[in-house]
Amino acid sequence: MNVSQNHKDAIHIYSEVEPLKKVLLFRPNRELENLVPEYLDRLLFDDIPFLEVAQQEHDEFASVLKKCGAEVVYLTDLIAESIKDKDVRNQFIREFIYEAGIRGDKRTELIFEHFDQLKDEALITQMISGIRKSDIKEYSKKNLTDFLEDTYPFLIDPMPNLYFTRDPFACAGNGVSIHRMSTVTRNRETLFAKYIFKYHPEYKNVPIWFNRDTYTPMAADYAGCEAISGACDSTIEGGDILILNEETIAVGISERTQPYAIENYAKNILNPKAGTSFKKIIAIDIPKHRSFMHLDTVFTMVDHDKFTVHYNLSEQMNFFVLQMNDNGKLSIRENHDNLQNMLKRQLDLPEVTIIKCGGGHPIDAAREQWNDGSNTLAVAPGEVIVYSRNTATNEVLQEYGIKTHIIPSSELSRGRGGPRCMSMPLVRE
Repeated sequence: MNVSQNHKDAIHIYSEVEPLKKVLLFRPNRELENLVPEYLDRLLFDDIPFLEVAQQEHDEFASVLKKCGAEVVYLTDLIAESIKDKDVRNQFIREFIYEAGIRGDKRTELIFEHFDQLKDEALITQMISGIRKSDIKEYSKKNLTDFLEDTYPFLIDPMPNLYFTRDPFACAGNGVSIHRMSTVTRNRETLFAKYIFKYHPEYKNVPIWFNRDTYTPMAADYAGCEAISGACDSTIEGGDILILNEETIAVGISERTQPYAIENYAKNILNPKAGTSFKKIIAIDIPKHRSFMHLDTVFTMVDHDKFTVHYNLSEQMNFFVLQMNDNGKLSIRENHDNLQNMLKRQLDLPEVTIIKCGGGHPIDAAREQWNDGSNTLAVAPGEVIVYSRNTATNEVLQEYGIKTHIIPSSELSRGRGGPRCMSMPLVRE
């Protein structure tokens, strides 16, 4: 591996649509085979994907990205490269066990020993797949908790949502935000990002705009940025963060991203000492229910002046512009307008084209929104990756001159996320 000597080379994201050069993925694995009907709600799934086909579809996704000129790196490889030191590895295992909800010395040590004897790749796979009680022969009921949990089949829950790599952390400028997510099921995913950006030789020096822990220990060069106190009480997820241009970030105020977290994110990334070109954050208030889970499930950018949107997104919206004033304090201005006018003004564009999912037809749009028709991944201006099953939306995109790379999606779509959800860009031109 060519290890960067300059953190600015490791992460470079100032756009949603400029040519994609490096992207992080997670290939779905055995965690999908630990989904069972009784516990789908607990694990945030509506259905059970067929793993073999899901992997084939994901491999096609990676192949298209490579053909479009992007280097593809995998989350599991970065984690393994981050825990080569024995002490770091032990700390990682113990922190994972604690965050998985394991308590009691005997149970903790039993699972630690199970993890510790695995090679790094097998260790990471096992952590993500979850641990069935039948996986550990030495496990037996030893205390009251064990007896009460006897009907539940897992010692540690699987992490089936991890192939949506957009959410646990988000790249912006030359740094990252490491998130505190709104559900217990997904919050463990951010532990992997914590270790990558603390210990990986290529990524350990990038600035942190938001930290999953109670405060943000900024890199020494960014000591002037404001630490985040109380971040543990507020959540933010990557699907709500869109980099509209080199000066503007949009963040959704959603069921999973809270206003307090957005303010603290803004205080760090907009700080002049952070060294980015970002001048403002547009916080967009969207409905707080699952069909509007994240901003990128209802709104994505396909070209500098073209956007896909949820067919039912309100014409009139509340949004808030966050900027740093001259005395270094965050200022907030409330606005009420339709999405098209807001984008024209805030991005200083002469015209903006809004492309509605399913062409705006109530039946086509509702059906394809269920399969993330509005969730596209731009690999270059006017060039996007989309799911094959969203035929009406894809045709409309093509009518507007957008080049579509269509990937198979019968199984990946069952997780309720699209191509943007499944990718975390690390470098764009």
